[in-house]
Amino acid sequence: MTDEVRLVVDKQRFFFATHQTKEIDFRITQLKILKKAILAYEERLYDALWKDLHKSKFEAYATELGLVLTEIREHIRHLKRWAKPRRVHTNQMIHFWSDSRIYSEPYGMVLIIAPWNYPFQLLINPLVGAISAGNCVTLKASEFTLDTADVMRQMITEFFPPEYISIFGGGRAANQALLAQEWDYIFFTGSPVVGKVVMEAAAKNLTPVSLELGGKSPCIVDRDANLKIAASRIIWGKYINAGQTCIAPDYLFVHASVKAELMELMKLKITEYFGIDPKTSPDFVRIATVAKTERLAQFLKGAHVLAGGVVDLESRYISPTIIDEVKPGDPVMGEEIFGPILPVMTFDEPEEVIRYVNAHPKPLALYYFSENTKKQKELLAKTSSGGGCINEVLMHIANDRLPFGGVGNSGIGHYHGKYSFEVFSHTRSIMKKANFMDVPIRYAPYKNKLRIVKMLIK
Repeated sequence: MTDEVRLVVDKQRFFFATHQTKEIDFRITQLKILKKAILAYEERLYDALWKDLHKSKFEAYATELGLVLTEIREHIRHLKRWAKPRRVHTNQMIHFWSDSRIYSEPYGMVLIIAPWNYPFQLLINPLVGAISAGNCVTLKASEFTLDTADVMRQMITEFFPPEYISIFGGGRAANQALLAQEWDYIFFTGSPVVGKVVMEAAAKNLTPVSLELGGKSPCIVDRDANLKIAASRIIWGKYINAGQTCIAPDYLFVHASVKAELMELMKLKITEYFGIDPKTSPDFVRIATVAKTERLAQFLKGAHVLAGGVVDLESRYISPTIIDEVKPGDPVMGEEIFGPILPVMTFDEPEEVIRYVNAHPKPLALYYFSENTKKQKELLAKTSSGGGCINEVLMHIANDRLPFGGVGNSGIGHYHGKYSFEVFSHTRSIMKKANFMDVPIRYAPYKNKLRIVKMLIK
């Protein structure tokens, strides 16, 4: 594997040195080819996502293919403007007859490592930005969604030469072989634990990284929230992709005065969305592996189950589950759940929630349901997260004008839309100066020049 990876890296480094990828027309052409490839493989991708995750065509398009196609369209439409050198102000009193511009140039050799929960979107969406910025790219698909990885391998291999875009599968050995190479940029999506491994490997070559990680994203429902809307949106956001979403509401804080009503509404919504037996629903996703299902099942031992709680290891199924009477020290509150289990805790004053959130690593997302604008502003001012929503969940990721990324333990860097172009571009500052006049004040001997310098800097 190491020799194979090294050979691909060498070929890509040689190809990048031809400067073809820097041409804007070349990049736009490649984005159009990527769109054509996705459309050609659309049905095969649907089949693969169903086999791997029991994901319906609707959910596969809405959360995977559709997001990527929208991203491609945005880059094709705006790339020429994004890539154009930007002129910035130059103080002519100091920099006589100078012109200052910012150039966006590709890093060169980019490695993108994707997880298994959205195996297509989280691999190909960053690829769009890397192509747009003019890089050569090596992709690493997850080993836990083999059917989707195989279809993506066929798609990339058919439409792109390996010296430009290559793709690898495999597990830990493949990751180690890839991380042992010298890259110009690494983009990783996954857990904080593996993110630290990636960052350590990158540090050996001082390689810049983007780490799109996760964490326990809180969802807070205050006493003045619209409970019907909150129940609809929380149940949708928690159980889409069976909770295997990095920005899914990880746990719920609900005001004690409205808890009973909200719980009943949420249970009704589970039945409305997935039927009496969600296992028979074509719209409820499965857990990626048996081992991951077993891990989630451990959280249910001894739990006070309000809804769901059904586990079938063989079919990798856990029903949409709500557990009550949860304490901060319970195992389910000790790590990101990443599954269809929603722990519920109560509060009386918003300050309780703020203290709890701030006492833990910064989450990737934070959701707050309240009709009170003052309390909305206060909660945002007193907490920190990668992103989030007010009276909504997840949907900030669907606006490509918003940067998506984490903070602290939940990640480094952000992307989507223009931000994807920027994250894969080195920002190069260039000043150009005329030669017809050279003011000698900066040259030694300095003698009595200090007074003049102070005047100019003012």
